Amino acid sequence: MGTLSFSAPNELQELLGERLKRLRLSRNLGQRTTAEKAGISEKALRNLEGGRGSTVETLLRVLKALDYLQGIDLLAPEASVNPLDLLRQAKQPRRARRPRKQDSAG
Repeated sequence: MGTLSFSAPNELQELLGERLKRLRLSRNLGQRTTAEKAGISEKALRNLEGGRGSTVETLLRVLKALDYLQGIDLLAPEASVNPLDLLRQAKQPRRARRPRKQDSAG
């Protein structure tokens, strides 16, 4: 996974497309069947699998057609800690102290 951070966006699209193609083939599904199941054109599926750009909707439709919606969790995992909650906790008001009384001996 470390080498992915050095990849250009077009390389990542190609990699994602290749992985989706392998997933489709592992499910023993053809492009036509998958496209019909996803409600997209075969050309849209070929573009996605070829890394030639696509829409998020097409990606989601294909993931659903391949019965692989857990792919969404892998792409964008649920945050375990809300960063806004952390900010709110850090800015809780503090109690004001009363000024100390000076001893007036003298």
